Amino acid sequence: MIYRPRLDPKLKPALDHLRENERRILVIGDIHEPFVHQNYFSHCVEAYEKFACNQVIFIGDIIDSHASSRWESSPDGESPRTELEMAIEGIKKWRDAFEVADVTIGNHDRIVARRAFSSAIPSVWIKSFNEVLGTNWNWVESIEYDDVLYIHGEGPTAKTRAKNEMQSIVQGHRHTEMEVVHLTGRQNIWGMQTGSGIDASSYAMAYSKHFKKPALGCGIVIGGHTAFNYAMQ
Repeated sequence: MIYRPRLDPKLKPALDHLRENERRILVIGDIHEPFVHQNYFSHCVEAYEKFACNQVIFIGDIIDSHASSRWESSPDGESPRTELEMAIEGIKKWRDAFEVADVTIGNHDRIVARRAFSSAIPSVWIKSFNEVLGTNWNWVESIEYDDVLYIHGEGPTAKTRAKNEMQSIVQGHRHTEMEVVHLTGRQNIWGMQTGSGIDASSYAMAYSKHFKKPALGCGIVIGGHTAFNYAMQ
């Protein structure tokens, strides 16, 4: 069953009006299926409804691929096959709730393809993300709407990248950061770190247990001019 928030029916005409007149994007942070926080899906669905969104972007790292990583994996964890099956099962609810979406490909999404590349396996042998995960999403390296660039965000922070490129930037990747920083001058630009949806108690996230806690939340971008985070309580 897909969670839907209980909204006052009297608000529906106003929300529909907002959706029809401006692009309103829900930006979903890293979910790392199957190691996503149990409440993050409901939080994102609630945000979509609450802020009258009409578009969805997953900022990357849809899957974790812990067992397939080149780094040491937990000896108590699942096998690569079982972990993938668990991820596919977890992704079903996201697919059903958000059938149309863009995905900016993350470093964890690329793990298996990188392993294949290093093993000299030609790309023609590799299935697409949609084929493997059962989705029908638009998987891209980056995408731009309303003069705002959306990327997964390996490398500099959103603030630094926005300053260097003189363009508003939305990115994920940094699980412990959730903010919008404005840079004003000849033009008003900003950089957004979306926050994430990971389960910090999962064995796949054990590498970060001695560091800051993850910032659980998502991002909302309205018309390219307004951006804010919606933190998960």
